[in-house]
Amino acid sequence: MTWVVISGGNGWHVQSLQAAAVRRGLDLAWCDFATASASDGPLSGVLDTAEVVLPRTLPGGSLEQVIFRMDLLHRALERGARVINPPRALEACVDKYLATSRMAAAGLPVPATRVCQTTDQALEAFRELGGDVVVKPLFGSEGRGMLRVEDPDLAWRVFSALERQQAVLYLQRFVKHPGWDLRVFTLGDRVLAGMRRFGNGSWRTNVAQGGRAEAMVVPESARQLALRASQVLGAAIVDLLLDEEGHWQLIEVNACPGWRALESATGIDVAGSILEYVWETMP
Repeated sequence: MTWVVISGGNGWHVQSLQAAAVRRGLDLAWCDFATASASDGPLSGVLDTAEVVLPRTLPGGSLEQVIFRMDLLHRALERGARVINPPRALEACVDKYLATSRMAAAGLPVPATRVCQTTDQALEAFRELGGDVVVKPLFGSEGRGMLRVEDPDLAWRVFSALERQQAVLYLQRFVKHPGWDLRVFTLGDRVLAGMRRFGNGSWRTNVAQGGRAEAMVVPESARQLALRASQVLGAAIVDLLLDEEGHWQLIEVNACPGWRALESATGIDVAGSILEYVWETMP
Protein backbone atom coordinates (compact mmCIF):
# COMPACT_ATOMS: atom_id res chain seq x y z
CA MET A 1 0.00 0.00 0.00
CA THR A 2 1.51 3.32 -1.11
CA TRP A 3 0.74 6.53 0.72
CA VAL A 4 1.87 9.92 -0.57
CA VAL A 5 2.28 13.29 1.11
CA ILE A 6 2.23 16.11 -1.43
CA SER A 7 3.43 19.57 -0.50
CA GLY A 8 5.33 22.66 -1.58
CA GLY A 9 8.57 21.47 0.00
CA ASN A 10 10.06 18.68 2.07
CA GLY A 11 9.89 20.60 5.35
CA TRP A 12 9.31 19.77 9.00
CA HIS A 13 5.71 18.57 8.63
CA VAL A 14 6.55 16.21 5.76
CA GLN A 15 9.49 14.82 7.72
CA SER A 16 7.29 14.45 10.80
CA LEU A 17 4.74 12.43 8.83
CA GLN A 18 7.44 10.28 7.24
CA ALA A 19 9.06 9.56 10.61
CA ALA A 20 5.66 8.59 12.03
CA ALA A 21 5.08 6.34 9.01
CA VAL A 22 8.40 4.55 9.53
CA ARG A 23 7.50 3.87 13.16
CA ARG A 24 4.27 2.25 11.96
CA GLY A 25 5.75 0.29 9.07
CA LEU A 26 4.01 2.40 6.41
CA ASP A 27 5.44 3.42 3.05
CA LEU A 28 4.95 7.21 2.81
CA ALA A 29 6.43 8.79 -0.31
CA TRP A 30 6.79 12.52 -0.95
CA CYS A 31 5.62 14.39 -4.06
CA ASP A 32 6.51 18.03 -4.74
CA PHE A 33 3.60 20.18 -5.93
CA ALA A 34 6.09 22.32 -7.89
CA THR A 35 7.21 19.45 -10.15
CA ALA A 36 4.08 17.27 -10.25
CA SER A 37 2.85 16.56 -13.77
CA ALA A 38 0.16 14.60 -15.58
CA SER A 39 -1.02 13.38 -18.96
CA ASP A 40 -4.37 12.77 -20.58
CA GLY A 41 -4.28 9.44 -18.76
CA PRO A 42 -2.10 8.66 -15.75
CA LEU A 43 -0.91 11.12 -13.17
CA SER A 44 2.80 11.52 -12.55
CA GLY A 45 4.91 9.09 -10.54
CA VAL A 46 3.66 8.03 -7.13
CA LEU A 47 0.38 9.94 -7.48
CA ASP A 48 -0.86 7.43 -10.04
CA THR A 49 -0.52 4.44 -7.72
CA ALA A 50 -1.16 6.06 -4.34
CA GLU A 51 -4.01 4.70 -2.28
CA VAL A 52 -3.80 7.61 0.17
CA VAL A 53 -2.79 11.19 -0.65
CA LEU A 54 -2.10 13.65 2.18
CA PRO A 55 -1.93 17.24 0.91
CA ARG A 56 0.25 19.60 2.94
CA THR A 57 0.77 23.29 2.20
CA LEU A 58 -0.30 24.36 -1.27
CA PRO A 59 2.49 26.66 -2.53
CA GLY A 60 1.79 30.02 -4.08
CA GLY A 61 1.97 30.47 -7.82
CA SER A 62 0.10 31.75 -10.82
CA LEU A 63 -3.64 31.17 -11.09
CA GLU A 64 -2.93 28.43 -13.65
CA GLN A 65 -0.46 26.69 -11.36
CA VAL A 66 -2.78 26.76 -8.36
CA ILE A 67 -5.72 25.43 -10.39
CA PHE A 68 -3.59 22.68 -11.95
CA ARG A 69 -2.33 21.56 -8.54
CA MET A 70 -5.90 21.33 -7.28
CA ASP A 71 -6.81 19.45 -10.48
CA LEU A 72 -4.18 16.83 -9.59
CA LEU A 73 -5.88 16.24 -6.25
CA HIS A 74 -9.30 16.01 -7.91
CA ARG A 75 -7.95 13.46 -10.41
CA ALA A 76 -6.33 11.41 -7.65
CA LEU A 77 -9.68 11.36 -5.84
CA GLU A 78 -11.56 10.39 -9.01
CA ARG A 79 -9.01 7.65 -9.69
CA GLY A 80 -9.94 6.09 -6.36
CA ALA A 81 -7.31 7.41 -3.97
CA ARG A 82 -8.34 8.62 -0.55
CA VAL A 83 -7.36 12.30 -0.34
CA ILE A 84 -7.25 13.77 3.18
CA ASN A 85 -8.42 16.39 3.36
CA PRO A 86 -10.22 16.29 0.00
CA PRO A 87 -9.72 19.06 -2.56
CA ARG A 88 -13.21 20.51 -2.01
CA ALA A 89 -12.32 21.04 1.64
CA LEU A 90 -9.03 22.70 0.69
CA GLU A 91 -10.79 25.01 -1.76
CA ALA A 92 -13.38 26.02 0.82
CA CYS A 93 -10.95 26.58 3.68
CA VAL A 94 -8.36 28.54 1.71
CA ASP A 95 -11.02 31.05 0.60
CA LYS A 96 -12.08 33.14 3.59
CA TYR A 97 -15.30 34.35 1.96
CA LEU A 98 -16.41 30.85 0.99
CA ALA A 99 -15.53 29.44 4.41
CA THR A 100 -17.22 32.24 6.36
CA SER A 101 -20.36 32.25 4.23
CA ARG A 102 -20.79 28.48 4.48
CA MET A 103 -20.38 28.54 8.24
CA ALA A 104 -22.88 31.38 8.53
CA ALA A 105 -25.34 29.55 6.26
CA ALA A 106 -25.04 26.52 8.56
CA GLY A 107 -26.03 28.68 11.53
CA LEU A 108 -22.56 28.76 13.08
CA PRO A 109 -21.46 31.93 14.92
CA VAL A 110 -19.01 34.05 12.92
CA PRO A 111 -18.07 37.73 13.33
CA ALA A 112 -20.13 40.13 11.21
CA THR A 113 -18.43 40.15 7.81
CA ARG A 114 -18.59 42.20 4.62
CA VAL A 115 -16.83 41.33 1.36
CA CYS A 116 -16.70 43.82 -1.50
CA GLN A 117 -14.57 45.18 -4.34
CA THR A 118 -14.61 48.99 -4.18
CA THR A 119 -13.44 51.63 -1.72
CA ASP A 120 -16.91 53.16 -1.42
CA GLN A 121 -18.45 49.79 -0.59
CA ALA A 122 -15.72 49.09 1.95
CA LEU A 123 -16.17 52.48 3.65
CA GLU A 124 -19.90 51.82 3.97
CA ALA A 125 -19.14 48.38 5.41
CA PHE A 126 -16.61 49.94 7.80
CA ARG A 127 -19.35 52.18 9.20
CA GLU A 128 -21.89 49.33 9.36
CA LEU A 129 -19.42 47.21 11.32
CA GLY A 130 -18.95 49.88 13.98
CA GLY A 131 -15.77 51.53 12.76
CA ASP A 132 -13.48 48.84 14.16
CA VAL A 133 -12.66 46.09 11.70
CA VAL A 134 -10.04 43.54 10.77
CA VAL A 135 -9.10 43.62 7.09
CA LYS A 136 -7.87 40.23 5.89
CA PRO A 137 -6.52 38.95 2.58
CA LEU A 138 -9.03 36.62 0.97
CA PHE A 139 -6.29 34.00 0.67
CA GLY A 140 -3.72 33.83 3.45
CA SER A 141 -2.67 32.16 6.66
CA GLU A 142 -0.64 32.58 9.85
CA GLY A 143 -1.98 36.10 10.39
CA ARG A 144 -0.01 37.54 7.48
CA GLY A 145 -1.51 40.59 5.79
CA MET A 146 -4.17 41.24 8.46
CA LEU A 147 -4.72 44.81 9.62
CA ARG A 148 -6.96 46.25 12.31
CA VAL A 149 -8.53 49.53 11.16
CA GLU A 150 -10.27 51.92 13.57
CA ASP A 151 -9.69 55.31 11.94
CA PRO A 152 -11.85 56.48 8.98
CA ASP A 153 -8.93 58.23 7.26
CA LEU A 154 -6.75 55.14 7.56
CA ALA A 155 -9.68 53.07 6.32
CA TRP A 156 -9.89 55.18 3.15
CA ARG A 157 -6.14 54.83 2.52
CA VAL A 158 -6.15 51.08 3.11
CA PHE A 159 -9.24 50.40 1.02
CA SER A 160 -8.04 52.63 -1.83
CA ALA A 161 -4.68 50.86 -1.93
CA LEU A 162 -6.34 47.45 -1.98
CA GLU A 163 -8.73 48.49 -4.75
CA ARG A 164 -5.78 49.70 -6.86
CA GLN A 165 -4.24 46.25 -6.42
CA GLN A 166 -7.51 44.70 -7.66
CA ALA A 167 -7.88 42.93 -4.32
CA VAL A 168 -11.13 41.72 -2.82
CA LEU A 169 -11.84 43.65 0.39
CA TYR A 170 -12.71 41.31 3.25
CA LEU A 171 -13.76 43.08 6.46
CA GLN A 172 -14.78 41.54 9.78
CA ARG A 173 -16.02 43.33 12.87
CA PHE A 174 -13.23 43.28 15.45
CA VAL A 175 -14.08 40.85 18.24
CA LYS A 176 -12.96 42.11 21.63
CA HIS A 177 -11.42 39.11 23.32
CA PRO A 178 -9.41 38.25 26.45
CA GLY A 179 -6.06 38.29 24.64
CA TRP A 180 -6.07 34.70 23.46
CA ASP A 181 -7.87 32.41 21.05
CA LEU A 182 -8.52 28.68 21.04
CA ARG A 183 -7.18 26.42 18.30
CA VAL A 184 -8.89 23.04 18.04
CA PHE A 185 -7.48 20.13 16.03
CA THR A 186 -10.16 17.72 14.84
CA LEU A 187 -9.87 14.26 13.32
CA GLY A 188 -13.13 13.06 11.83
CA ASP A 189 -15.79 13.19 14.52
CA ARG A 190 -13.45 13.73 17.46
CA VAL A 191 -11.23 16.45 18.88
CA LEU A 192 -7.58 15.45 19.10
CA ALA A 193 -6.30 18.44 21.08
CA GLY A 194 -6.70 22.11 21.83
CA MET A 195 -4.33 24.95 22.61
CA ARG A 196 -4.72 28.52 23.73
CA ARG A 197 -2.70 31.10 21.76
CA PHE A 198 -1.70 34.40 23.32
CA GLY A 199 -0.71 37.50 21.36
CA ASN A 200 2.72 39.03 21.95
CA GLY A 201 1.48 42.50 22.87
CA SER A 202 -0.76 42.44 19.80
CA TRP A 203 -4.41 41.71 19.11
CA ARG A 204 -3.17 38.96 16.78
CA THR A 205 -2.67 35.62 18.50
CA ASN A 206 -0.90 33.69 15.74
CA VAL A 207 2.19 31.84 16.93
CA ALA A 208 3.77 32.61 13.54
CA GLN A 209 3.43 36.30 14.41
CA GLY A 210 5.24 36.00 17.75
CA GLY A 211 2.47 34.63 19.94
CA ARG A 212 2.85 31.77 22.40
CA ALA A 213 0.78 28.66 22.95
CA GLU A 214 -0.22 26.42 25.84
CA ALA A 215 -2.33 23.29 26.05
CA MET A 216 -5.99 23.80 26.90
CA VAL A 217 -8.83 21.43 27.63
CA VAL A 218 -11.45 22.26 25.00
CA PRO A 219 -14.75 23.32 26.63
CA GLU A 220 -17.75 21.30 25.49
CA SER A 221 -19.39 24.31 23.81
CA ALA A 222 -16.24 25.01 21.78
CA ARG A 223 -15.79 21.32 21.00
CA GLN A 224 -19.27 21.08 19.51
CA LEU A 225 -18.74 24.20 17.38
CA ALA A 226 -15.36 22.99 16.13
CA LEU A 227 -16.79 19.62 15.12
CA ARG A 228 -19.73 21.25 13.35
CA ALA A 229 -17.40 23.58 11.44
CA SER A 230 -15.25 20.59 10.54
CA GLN A 231 -18.28 18.76 9.19
CA VAL A 232 -19.47 21.76 7.17
CA LEU A 233 -16.10 22.54 5.59
CA GLY A 234 -13.92 19.48 5.98
CA ALA A 235 -11.59 21.54 8.15
CA ALA A 236 -9.02 19.98 10.46
CA ILE A 237 -8.07 23.10 12.43
CA VAL A 238 -10.71 25.47 13.80
CA ASP A 239 -9.86 28.74 15.56
CA LEU A 240 -12.33 30.34 17.97
CA LEU A 241 -12.48 33.58 19.95
CA LEU A 242 -14.40 34.18 23.16
CA ASP A 243 -16.24 37.51 22.82
CA GLU A 244 -17.14 39.98 25.57
CA GLU A 245 -20.48 38.25 26.15
CA GLY A 246 -18.75 34.92 26.71
CA HIS A 247 -19.84 33.43 23.39
CA TRP A 248 -17.53 31.59 21.01
CA GLN A 249 -16.99 33.04 17.53
CA LEU A 250 -15.49 30.98 14.70
CA ILE A 251 -12.76 33.04 13.06
CA GLU A 252 -10.55 30.76 10.95
CA VAL A 253 -10.52 27.25 9.52
CA ASN A 254 -7.74 25.25 7.92
CA ALA A 255 -7.93 21.97 6.04
CA CYS A 256 -4.13 21.65 5.71
CA PRO A 257 -2.94 22.74 9.13
CA GLY A 258 0.45 23.05 10.73
CA TRP A 259 0.79 21.38 14.11
CA ARG A 260 4.30 22.15 15.31
CA ALA A 261 3.15 24.56 18.04
CA LEU A 262 0.27 22.25 19.00
CA GLU A 263 2.60 19.29 19.36
CA SER A 264 5.04 21.35 21.41
CA ALA A 265 2.27 22.64 23.70
CA THR A 266 0.44 19.35 24.22
CA GLY A 267 3.08 16.65 23.77
CA ILE A 268 0.72 14.77 21.45
CA ASP A 269 2.17 12.90 18.46
CA VAL A 270 0.01 14.71 15.92
CA ALA A 271 1.59 13.18 12.81
CA GLY A 272 1.16 9.69 14.24
CA SER A 273 -2.44 10.44 15.22
CA ILE A 274 -3.20 11.57 11.65
CA LEU A 275 -1.77 8.37 10.15
CA GLU A 276 -3.60 6.19 12.68
CA TYR A 277 -6.88 7.98 11.92
CA VAL A 278 -6.41 7.38 8.19
CA TRP A 279 -5.56 3.72 8.76
CA GLU A 280 -8.44 3.08 11.16
CA THR A 281 -11.00 4.67 8.84
CA MET A 282 -9.87 2.99 5.61
CA PRO A 283 -12.84 1.35 3.83
